[in-house]
Amino acid sequence: MKIILSSSKARYMSRVGLFLVGLALIAGLVGCGGESTPPPPVEPQYITQVAAGELHTVGLKSGGAVVAVGYDYFGQCDVDTWTQIIQVSAGVYHTVGLSKDGLVVAVGSPAEGQCTVVMWTDIEYVAAGGYITAGLKADGTVLAVGDNSRGQCNVGGWSGMGITQIAIGQLHTVGLKTNGTLVAVGYDYSGQCNVGGWTGITKIAAGDFHTVGLKTNGTVVATGYNYYGQCNVASWTSIVQVAAGKNHTVGLKSDGTVVAVGFNGLGQCNVGNWTGIVQIAAGGDHTVGVRSDGTVIAVGNNNYGQCNVGDW
Repeated sequence: MKIILSSSKARYMSRVGLFLVGLALIAGLVGCGGESTPPPPVEPQYITQVAAGELHTVGLKSGGAVVAVGYDYFGQCDVDTWTQIIQVSAGVYHTVGLSKDGLVVAVGSPAEGQCTVVMWTDIEYVAAGGYITAGLKADGTVLAVGDNSRGQCNVGGWSGMGITQIAIGQLHTVGLKTNGTLVAVGYDYSGQCNVGGWTGITKIAAGDFHTVGLKTNGTVVATGYNYYGQCNVASWTSIVQVAAGKNHTVGLKSDGTVVAVGFNGLGQCNVGNWTGIVQIAAGGDHTVGVRSDGTVIAVGNNNYGQCNVGDW
């Protein structure tokens, strides 16, 4: 039997149907207790590591994203699309990132081939400095690309030496071995490669023409160009990290304070009032520090905004 509804009753039934559909939609959004399901919490993003180039500063966020400020003529600050990064480093005009899958990304000036890292795999550590990029592979092999005018990329013989860290200056490259000794290649006019007698070293840094080493007892050694006193670190104690800029050297103490020596014409050594610092970096003429709460502070040359890190 066919039932024919009046137009008014049909409209009524249509409204009832829409009402029931609405209830079904609401039921999908509301839990059994009648409370809406909250969205998943958003993990706060804070800075875990900083790196400093000649005129730019790079920050690694806890979630693997990267931020950068400063001189960007060569695109060295174009890191907005990077994800899953676990380490960053900065050269004069380029920036390098190591991803958690062992691959390497690089942006910036390609003039000397320092960004030619797309084929690298199984990398555990990266370093950028001057116009070169170096990478340490899981099997102990060391790679380097870029300017090799002074032999600063001649690291092929370092494989099997137990290299754990690499530091790069303007024209020289330094490697730290597992036994606390160092190797160095490249330009040595100022004695920046005279590290053969160093022992008990746990961390290294390289300025333009000087090299710095942190010893197991918290003291620091330095060699190379010292016109501005950037190697005058013999009195330092309780140091846990070192960084080297163009002509200045920075040390992080175990109590979270910072010391610095060398050229201070742009205020890059004005770190005497810093506290609560957990990591440092030194660029051309600026110094950067990460506080224990993940915020960042910077002093020195800010002509290109490389110290504008207050909102990170």
